[in-house]
Parts: sequence; structure tokens; C-alpha cells
Amino acid sequence: MVKACLFDLDGVIVDTAKYHYLAWRRLANELGFEFTEEDNERLKGVSRMKSLEILLEIGGVSFDEETKEAMAAKKNAWYVEYISKMDSSEVLPGVIDFLTSLRENGIKISLGSVSKNAMIILKNTDVDKYFDAVIDGTKITHAKPDPEVFLKGAEELGVDPKECVVFEDAQAGIEAAINAGMHSVGVGSPEILGKADFVISSFNEMSLNRLKF
Repeated sequence: MVKACLFDLDGVIVDTAKYHYLAWRRLANELGFEFTEEDNERLKGVSRMKSLEILLEIGGVSFDEETKEAMAAKKNAWYVEYISKMDSSEVLPGVIDFLTSLRENGIKISLGSVSKNAMIILKNTDVDKYFDAVIDGTKITHAKPDPEVFLKGAEELGVDPKECVVFEDAQAGIEAAINAGMHSVGVGSPEILGKADFVISSFNEMSLNRLKF
């Protein structure tokens, strides 16, 4: 019996990828070169500093470490500026209905995200009220596929990992769920998320009946 559902944030509850892209493009423009959406594909699932290295490589420019740290901080400040303007209209389809049904049926809910800006997004989109626990980048030391973010969520909820289901849009996230000994549901492409128990294209396809493993 499933007792808890754990959710990644970006690409599952909301889509913040566009704001990362706008911030990186703004930095590239400031440095005097173009950064396209195709270029941005190379940054998905990559750390902030590694993303910066890729961007600088695309622009054919290089800087010392101190300057790069300042650039990464500037990019993050712009990203926070963008997400601070988010509202409930940006919650992905079917999410609110599913979260509501979980709460009505006594199933606990946790966030499991490596984002350090998770609370800003949850509050601005008005979904923070659905979560019993929030484990984000400020509370963990290991990135996915390490299971830390999900194991901490289960611990905070007081639920055994094998009674948890993780919802993820990234391969590393599905692997983190498997490493935690949890069930997993992929949100997105079956080709990428094939290790999940099953894959949905959106939460409009999700119901409590599908939580029986």
C-alpha cells in the first residue's frame, strides 16, 4: 500500500526550464554572443558551474575562477528575479487535482528537489500548502541519482521507503528513486524514463487507482 508520494519540482510540478534559459541567454548577450534554445539543451541536468563552462565554450571566451563565480551568481539572481513573478497559472496540468486527491485520501506528500529556490516557487504558485515535507537543495549534500533527497523525505514523513512513490521527469531522478528502494512514475518520455514503473505524459493521466503496485 502506498503511503506517500514524493515529487520532483522542475518539469513535474512546474516548468522552470524556460527561466533558466532566459537567465543564461541574458548572460551570453551581456558577454556579446548568442545562446540559442538548441544550445540550452546541453545544460539540462547539469550543475550551475558546469553549465557556465558550456556557455563560455559556446561563446569562445574564458575567465578566471573568481569571475566565473560572480557570473554564476549573477545568472542565479536573474533566475530568482524571473521565478519571483511566477503564479498559480504555471502549475502543470492535472497536478492540483492529483495533489488534492492524495490529501483527501490521507497519502502524505513531500517535495524532493535539488533546487535551492524550491520554496520561492512553491509559495508563488500557491502549492506549498499541499506538502507535508519539503526536501530541497538547502537540505542535501548529494545530487541525484544519489537517493538522499528521497530518503530524507520518507524519513521526515515517517514512512518506509518501500511504501513511497516518486514522480520524476529525469533519468537521474528515476535512478535515485530506485536506489532509495521506492516505486517510481516517470513524467515525460518513455524513451528517457524507461526504468520507471510506468510513465505518464501529464498528471491528467494520473489517478489513485494507478498507485497500486
